[in-house]
Amino acid sequence: MSAVASSEISKRLDAIRVEMAASKLDAFIIPRADEYLGEYVPEHNERLHWATGFTGSAGMAIVMKETAAIFVDGRYTVQVRDQVDERLYAYESLTDTPQPQYLAETLSEGARVGFDARMHTLAWFEQAKAVLDKAGIELVAVSENPIDKHWHDRPVPEIKPLHLFSDADAGKTSAQKRAETGLLVKKAGGDVALITALDSFCWLLNIRGFDVPRLPVVLGCALLWQDGRMQLFVDTAKVPEGFAAHVGEGVSVHAESELELALKELTGKKLLADPNSANAASQLTARNAGAKLVAAMDVVALPKAAKNDSELKGMRECHVRDGVAVSRFLAWLDNEVASGRLYDEAQLADKLESFRLEDPRYREPSFDTISAAGANAAMCHYNHNNGTPAKLTMNSIYLVDSGAQYLDGTTDVTRTLAIGEVTDEQKKMVTLVLKGHIALDCARFPKGTTGQQLDAFARQYLWQHGFDYDHGTGHGVGHFLSVHEGPQRIAKNSNAVALLPGMVVSNEPGYYRANGFGIRIENLIVVRHCEALKGAERETYEFEALTLIPIDTRLIDKALLTEAEVNWLNRYHSKVYSTLSPLMSGDELTWLTKATQAI
Repeated sequence: MSAVASSEISKRLDAIRVEMAASKLDAFIIPRADEYLGEYVPEHNERLHWATGFTGSAGMAIVMKETAAIFVDGRYTVQVRDQVDERLYAYESLTDTPQPQYLAETLSEGARVGFDARMHTLAWFEQAKAVLDKAGIELVAVSENPIDKHWHDRPVPEIKPLHLFSDADAGKTSAQKRAETGLLVKKAGGDVALITALDSFCWLLNIRGFDVPRLPVVLGCALLWQDGRMQLFVDTAKVPEGFAAHVGEGVSVHAESELELALKELTGKKLLADPNSANAASQLTARNAGAKLVAAMDVVALPKAAKNDSELKGMRECHVRDGVAVSRFLAWLDNEVASGRLYDEAQLADKLESFRLEDPRYREPSFDTISAAGANAAMCHYNHNNGTPAKLTMNSIYLVDSGAQYLDGTTDVTRTLAIGEVTDEQKKMVTLVLKGHIALDCARFPKGTTGQQLDAFARQYLWQHGFDYDHGTGHGVGHFLSVHEGPQRIAKNSNAVALLPGMVVSNEPGYYRANGFGIRIENLIVVRHCEALKGAERETYEFEALTLIPIDTRLIDKALLTEAEVNWLNRYHSKVYSTLSPLMSGDELTWLTKATQAI
């Protein structure tokens, strides 16, 4: 997305205010979301960018009659000042200043606040309504979004046929998945479930799509009945020949515009929906038509997260090929640095992708590559596209966090690399992070354990020295689907979802020193039964590392590692070498041999 001149943003604000006046609104809320409420927003739905010029991945704007404010989190405090004119928008904190409270304190009693109910969850709507009701302010759902009315050069999405994902790779047919998930709808007390998560209905139907950057899904929504019947609401022009035979009986396809009518026909039915992820518009439409809303987590989430043998086979195979691609990049980088050729962050990200592009099964990155030189790595969600990419400098640390979407799986890996000489302090911090990574990788835990209970395994060594990091330790990963897949995660914050065999999560402790450097060591790991404790008193699980890429031993202070930790690292590198070496040759194989040497 390109930068937008302040004069243009000013005109757009005027247009929004004209619509507000026509609807007698005192404020209008613009979230960084679209009606699908996913992490990634296609270009034609980037309404917050249109209204403000801000390109970050999280934020919200509130436009009032005379003033406006933009709310961003700590990742974007610098970026928002570069992209958004302070004469047009005041800067506010997304996390410290709850927007409904801000409206309650800023507007007078009797004011009317407009919002597009498609772009907020039901949970958000009910919480915001409660706060505004108390202040005597009315929350008004608009029938037409003022941005959509005035976005005259709005990009027209390309119609790309959806991809029929093979049943063999999926491990089950769509009919099997729908029948099994229909029983979960019944068990949760619903007649029918609203499936709004794009990756959920794509997984159920064994389809993928190309409508959203970084996420291989098709835009749409679905209703799944107890008996496994499914109504899919999607741009019908994207449905290819052979779709009906592929998904099996019981699936009807409708235009997205027909969803409202289908919801209105649910009078007297119990509609299962997730108030925290499904948009308010669909649930309010059903409720107003006489359906009974049953609040529950997305019924597809757990079956999708606990991968079957076929899905895990694909994940393992794509990780081997990804390991070769990333290792070839690391070999190239070491050679360039040794020759005194230093590149900028964008050139490095492109070079890394060039190795993945050689794989015919590669489709696209699974997220925007975090290519961070020196102090930029201290921003854990840094994006070199948001400014001028920095160049590598000698005697520094380079952090690269990248992932790939392959037809048989999804990858995500971070490596922290020495560019020349590094300080003893930097080695100490990398080693403390590595110790936490090893502790989590080696964890054994009883059935029923959640990621929240394991999170401290990865932080303990940093904590002993008075350090920590401000992100989660691990997120779920899909099978040629979302690189950030729920419902499981490994983090400090509350998560009641127990880890199950087949779940893939990341193991990514880190450390970030402001204006100094950043460190993260990330592998994807899969939950499996612990064979060594088979038949033990409690059913016990452990992790298996999927990622097979060398960890930079030049950054490690061996004196800080125990014998068991040294053995772990040597075993890991031995496996990396034995797996990747048959697929590498020449200078690249020489590099791999050296990079995986025992310490």
